[in-house]
Amino acid sequence: MAEEKAGRDGGVQSLRRAFELLERLADTGGEASLSELAATSGLPMPTIHRLIRTLVQLGYVRQNTNRKYALGARLIRLGENASMQFGTWARPLLAELVEATGETANLAVLERDEVVYVSQVPSKHSMRMFTEVGRRVLPHGTGVGKAILSQLPPEDVRALLGRTGMPAYTEHTFTDPDELLAHLTQVAAQGYAVDESEQELGVRCVAVPLTGTPAPAAVSVSGPSGRLTREAVSRIAPLVQATAATLSTHLAESA
Repeated sequence: MAEEKAGRDGGVQSLRRAFELLERLADTGGEASLSELAATSGLPMPTIHRLIRTLVQLGYVRQNTNRKYALGARLIRLGENASMQFGTWARPLLAELVEATGETANLAVLERDEVVYVSQVPSKHSMRMFTEVGRRVLPHGTGVGKAILSQLPPEDVRALLGRTGMPAYTEHTFTDPDELLAHLTQVAAQGYAVDESEQELGVRCVAVPLTGTPAPAAVSVSGPSGRLTREAVSRIAPLVQATAATLSTHLAESA
């Protein structure tokens, strides 16, 4: 068997190219043809065809009926396991955030158009917020979801909303794309999102996006709106921002 060609940094070139193609497919948000992958990756068509054929055989890429390619189901298990390990690693920082704010701290990532909660440290109060780790929700109706969406290009947000719809969880949930996009501009400007009983009545949440991470993510603090008042938000938001910045830095250093 011929040896794999090594890159300048000693890595295996074909392996690097295969992961580049997977990332290109992820960037499309759906599917792409071989010619589209060639245009965006700059790789020769024979190389792309060989790599895609192998990835299809392994289940990491699938070919749709229109002959375009999309990410395969086998990546789901890898992504979910990586997300949960990320949550475990971040838990000590969430615990520090709980100590500083007195409220429940959460970490969530965006996967396949849904927000997935990957870690949580609960408040010590008897009345507290509890979200099951692994729970999936649509991003338009949550603080973490809005924080994540505020970092994405508007056209990507609109496309995502078109795929998911915007069901109303409460009377306060955003259900109009234009109104949400205008709101996301404000979120990006102030550096954090507030869930004003948009997911669950009587609950307020302050969420801050992580930056420079491989997958869109956000950290939040949530609690009863009677305790997590709007005045408390101004005090808590900088603490959540500091935790998000620390998480972002650690991820960047380990990448």
